[in-house]
Amino acid sequence: QVQLVESGGGLVQAGDSLRLSCAASGGTINGKHMGWFRQTPGKERELVATMSASGSSTHYTDSVRGRFSISRDNAKNTLYLQMNSLKPEDTAVYYCAASNPYSSWTTALRGQFNYWGQGTQVTVSS
Repeated sequence: QVQLVESGGGLVQAGDSLRLSCAASGGTINGKHMGWFRQTPGKERELVATMSASGSSTHYTDSVRGRFSISRDNAKNTLYLQMNSLKPEDTAVYYCAASNPYSSWTTALRGQFNYWGQGTQVTVSS
């Protein structure tokens, strides 16, 4: 079992940057694929970025590729999402997620994760 807590959200202007953090406790993120999702009212949750357990593979949804960067610090038990050149359409609640150990990378790419944080609001004004 692992608990995830996101932080770093806020209100920014278009073109600004934010870095989200996801601190894990009660367990380690070692050996787990990690992901960032976002959701806006009335829409399905969207997988934004994923990173493999080894850190060697990443995947981004098309709308954020080149602007967002996912990273992890296993020693700090923390996942990050660096968001640059933010746009109003990036406004959402952002959630981090972790897989079970030994889950497949394919499963992660499908957005199937086992542990979830409570989310942090990101609002980008135009």
